[in-house]
Amino acid sequence: MSVVIVGGHDRMVNTYIEICKKYKCKAKVFTHMPADFRTKVGKPDLLVLFTNTVSHKMVIGALQAVENADTKVERSHRSSACALNEILEGYRA
Repeated sequence: MSVVIVGGHDRMVNTYIEICKKYKCKAKVFTHMPADFRTKVGKPDLLVLFTNTVSHKMVIGALQAVENADTKVERSHRSSACALNEILEGYRA
Protein backbone atom coordinates (compact mmCIF):
# COMPACT_ATOMS: atom_id res chain seq x y z
CA MET A 1 0.00 0.00 0.00
CA SER A 2 1.27 3.47 -0.81
CA VAL A 3 0.73 6.35 1.59
CA VAL A 4 1.23 10.08 1.10
CA ILE A 5 1.44 12.17 4.26
CA VAL A 6 0.80 15.90 3.90
CA GLY A 7 1.71 18.10 6.84
CA GLY A 8 3.34 17.17 10.09
CA HIS A 9 6.60 18.32 11.61
CA ASP A 10 9.96 18.36 9.83
CA ARG A 11 11.67 16.50 12.65
CA MET A 12 9.09 13.67 12.44
CA VAL A 13 9.61 12.76 8.75
CA ASN A 14 11.87 9.78 9.48
CA THR A 15 9.50 8.60 12.22
CA TYR A 16 6.52 8.75 9.83
CA ILE A 17 8.44 6.71 7.25
CA GLU A 18 9.49 4.10 9.84
CA ILE A 19 5.89 3.74 11.07
CA CYS A 20 4.71 3.21 7.50
CA LYS A 21 7.40 0.54 6.97
CA LYS A 22 6.13 -1.24 10.08
CA TYR A 23 2.74 -1.54 8.36
CA LYS A 24 4.40 -2.57 5.07
CA CYS A 25 3.51 0.72 3.37
CA LYS A 26 5.58 2.82 1.03
CA ALA A 27 5.44 6.46 2.15
CA LYS A 28 6.02 9.94 0.79
CA VAL A 29 6.00 12.79 3.29
CA PHE A 30 5.44 16.45 2.39
CA THR A 31 5.86 18.92 5.25
CA HIS A 32 6.36 21.87 2.88
CA MET A 33 4.87 22.54 -0.53
CA PRO A 34 7.33 21.86 -3.38
CA ALA A 35 6.98 23.64 -6.73
CA ASP A 36 5.36 20.72 -8.57
CA PHE A 37 3.38 19.39 -5.61
CA ARG A 38 0.38 17.98 -7.50
CA THR A 39 2.54 15.83 -9.77
CA LYS A 40 4.69 14.56 -6.89
CA VAL A 41 1.68 13.33 -4.89
CA GLY A 42 0.85 10.74 -7.54
CA LYS A 43 -1.97 8.25 -7.00
CA PRO A 44 -1.52 6.74 -3.53
CA ASP A 45 -3.84 4.24 -1.86
CA LEU A 46 -4.12 6.49 1.22
CA LEU A 47 -3.69 10.24 1.67
CA VAL A 48 -3.12 11.38 5.26
CA LEU A 49 -3.68 15.06 5.97
CA PHE A 50 -2.34 16.42 9.24
CA THR A 51 -4.61 19.47 9.22
CA ASN A 52 -3.07 21.27 12.20
CA THR A 53 0.33 21.73 10.58
CA VAL A 54 -0.49 22.30 6.92
CA SER A 55 -1.72 25.28 4.90
CA HIS A 56 -5.12 25.37 3.25
CA LYS A 57 -3.41 25.76 -0.11
CA MET A 58 -1.49 22.53 0.42
CA VAL A 59 -4.63 20.64 1.51
CA ILE A 60 -6.52 21.82 -1.58
CA GLY A 61 -3.59 20.89 -3.84
CA ALA A 62 -3.35 17.40 -2.34
CA LEU A 63 -7.09 16.80 -2.66
CA GLN A 64 -7.09 17.99 -6.27
CA ALA A 65 -4.13 15.72 -7.07
CA VAL A 66 -6.03 12.61 -5.95
CA GLU A 67 -9.46 13.77 -7.08
CA ASN A 68 -9.92 11.25 -9.91
CA ALA A 69 -7.93 8.46 -8.29
CA ASP A 70 -9.29 5.74 -6.03
CA THR A 71 -7.55 7.21 -2.99
CA LYS A 72 -8.86 7.12 0.56
CA VAL A 73 -8.38 10.36 2.48
CA GLU A 74 -7.85 10.53 6.24
CA ARG A 75 -7.69 13.81 8.11
CA SER A 76 -6.20 14.18 11.56
CA HIS A 77 -5.84 17.32 13.62
CA ARG A 78 -2.96 15.69 15.48
CA SER A 79 0.35 15.05 13.72
CA SER A 80 1.89 12.66 16.22
CA ALA A 81 3.30 9.18 15.74
CA CYS A 82 0.34 7.79 17.70
CA ALA A 83 -2.11 9.48 15.34
CA LEU A 84 -0.40 7.93 12.31
CA ASN A 85 -0.34 4.52 14.02
CA GLU A 86 -4.10 4.76 14.66
CA ILE A 87 -4.81 5.68 11.05
CA LEU A 88 -2.69 2.88 9.59
CA GLU A 89 -4.09 0.36 12.09
CA GLY A 90 -7.53 1.11 10.67
CA TYR A 91 -6.33 0.23 7.16
CA ARG A 92 -4.39 -2.86 8.15
CA ALA A 93 -5.30 -5.83 5.97
